[in-house]
Amino acid sequence: MSLEAPDLWPGADGAPLSCREKLKVLAENHAELVQVMRDAFEDAVLMGVDEAAMRRILAELVQALPSPKRRA
Repeated sequence: MSLEAPDLWPGADGAPLSCREKLKVLAENHAELVQVMRDAFEDAVLMGVDEAAMRRILAELVQALPSPKRRA
């Protein structure tokens, strides 16, 4: 696993996105998310939270995110 942004961002149709502006925003969002998640993970573990439990908590958080498409 890597903390680097993916080389390709698949679109809803399976084809990779190619718009430079979209790719720039996705790369920026990815970098910000990595930093926030790293900080939260490190803080929790250093404060005594079980590492495996924290990984599970973060994964569950992602799974619980509502789809913005369902709001329409």
